Amino acid sequence: MLEIDALRVQLDADAGLVKAIDGLHLALSRGETFALVGESGCGKSMTALALMRLLPENGRYASGTVRLDGQDLLSLPEGRMRGVRGGRIGMIFQEPSTSLNPVMRVGDQIVEAIEAHTALRGPAARAKAIDWLARVGIPEPERRIDDYPFRLSGGQKQRVMIAIALAAEPDYLIADEPTTALDVTIQAQILDLIRDLQRERQLGVLLITHDLAVVSGMAHRVALMYAGQIIEVAPAAEFFAQPRHPYARLLLQALPGTARRGEPLAAIAGTVPPLWLSFAGCRFWPRCDKAMGHCASTPPALTEEAPGHEVRCLLYSQPGDALPRPPVVPKAQPQAPAGQGAPLLEVRDLRVRFKLKAPWLYRGPRHFDAVDGISFALPAGRTLALVGESGCGKTTSGKAIVQLLRRQAQVSGQALFDGKDLLRLQGDALQQARRHVQIIFQDPFASLNPRMRVAEVLEEGLVVLRPELDAGQRQARLHELVDQVGLRRDALQRWPHEFSGGQRQRIAIARALAVQPRLIVCDEPTSALDVSVQAQILNLLRDLQREQGLAYLFITHNIGVVEYIADDIAVMQAGRILERGSCDEVLTRPRECFTKTLLAAVPRLGVPRR
Repeated sequence: MLEIDALRVQLDADAGLVKAIDGLHLALSRGETFALVGESGCGKSMTALALMRLLPENGRYASGTVRLDGQDLLSLPEGRMRGVRGGRIGMIFQEPSTSLNPVMRVGDQIVEAIEAHTALRGPAARAKAIDWLARVGIPEPERRIDDYPFRLSGGQKQRVMIAIALAAEPDYLIADEPTTALDVTIQAQILDLIRDLQRERQLGVLLITHDLAVVSGMAHRVALMYAGQIIEVAPAAEFFAQPRHPYARLLLQALPGTARRGEPLAAIAGTVPPLWLSFAGCRFWPRCDKAMGHCASTPPALTEEAPGHEVRCLLYSQPGDALPRPPVVPKAQPQAPAGQGAPLLEVRDLRVRFKLKAPWLYRGPRHFDAVDGISFALPAGRTLALVGESGCGKTTSGKAIVQLLRRQAQVSGQALFDGKDLLRLQGDALQQARRHVQIIFQDPFASLNPRMRVAEVLEEGLVVLRPELDAGQRQARLHELVDQVGLRRDALQRWPHEFSGGQRQRIAIARALAVQPRLIVCDEPTSALDVSVQAQILNLLRDLQREQGLAYLFITHNIGVVEYIADDIAVMQAGRILERGSCDEVLTRPRECFTKTLLAAVPRLGVPRR
């Protein structure tokens, strides 16, 4: 058993002492999947790092123990702990782009893990690495094993991370958002692989994720975390059928889908409080719709309300009168533009070709067509969802349209925006077009300048593309942006590395919205966001679309988000669009076998995969 007992982790920060984990109790048995869920910034990933003794330099263990089969990991010398990492406990990190070594081939990184923790060496270790690349769904593993990480898509890098974590066949696996960047078919394949290993080797899995549908199909037990504490623990079936904590109920109501299409999602007001504060009472009460008068001054204990079901809430231990709360009145939804007439964006026969570096005597193809002649039209005020497997060309299409691949690939065809071909613009004309066309990148960490504070990141576009705004107007716009995406205003003076993955994604969304564009290429804009913030962002995107007639090219693998926000869908495979039509038509009456397979792999709440 892997056990955490009364663990407290503290971080030294400019704002004060951050209590990232505050009195955590958790136990994971062999053969069990224990899911840890909650909002971005609540301490989930820090829990994983604490288990592996990988705290940042400013972090320290204030108290508590971490025991593996009775042995205290916090007291082990570092030399012996290296044998535990990867050998006994594997870990899939949240951001593969920052976890993979950019100057090592992906195969060498997998072989390194195999040789460090098993008896395999040389060709045998390489063969094992190729086998793992195939098992996690990397096409042509014999060739891709010698690629560097930058040659892989975001989903493929995530699969390499999974292969590294599982290559030594550990006893326990800590999976920190393991399927965030994966499309639904590969996600299903990876989850099935983890289940198979669990059955074969009694693998214990600590699953950290914001995808409640994945939790519903995978987990045996669920723990909900908020502001450094666990506030509800229950068997998975009971957690989804009868959530006790008000926060849990609100999370489930915030899930997007067809049933909530056209209406605002139940986003939770406010944000997770900063963990350098001293808390006198319940940490959730300022955002709670069931808050009582004594919630602000009485800290709730984690108490058992049913067999195996514990809740940290005064509603059960000290019930009282609810505080008067102003009624939540949904924002009036203006009629969406009809989206007829001339399209805002018209893509005609778009092709993107990359050159391949091949040996001198190689007689095969020396180029790769990542996008092979796709065409579509996107009117103002509508959302076109581009869906498909990782590596099918979705992100490449988006980058080509906004002219970000000029020096890397050969791009042909047309991308007409208001009649002007974006692929042919240069200089001032291109800069003027970027005032109206923005992109939200898939990897927020790689796309944010680590040497710029958040205020500088957001203001940079305003200075360049909105020169008519003075300093005071720009500052007011920055405050408006962080409020819109659910960040506190003190975030403006912090650096990108100080935020969690989900918080960085919100910064990336704010940057795209800053100059008030007319078209946004949204490349997995909600993939790193927890449910409540995802609802907040989707509400914001829908409101802006209805008010300003914004058009979205929405690249995603989250079918629930597609069901909620998309007007039209284009399904891509191997660089081509296989099927295109209205959202209702494609989702309810798909014609292509690939589309049917894609939809069949979508995880659903309350539906175990197998």
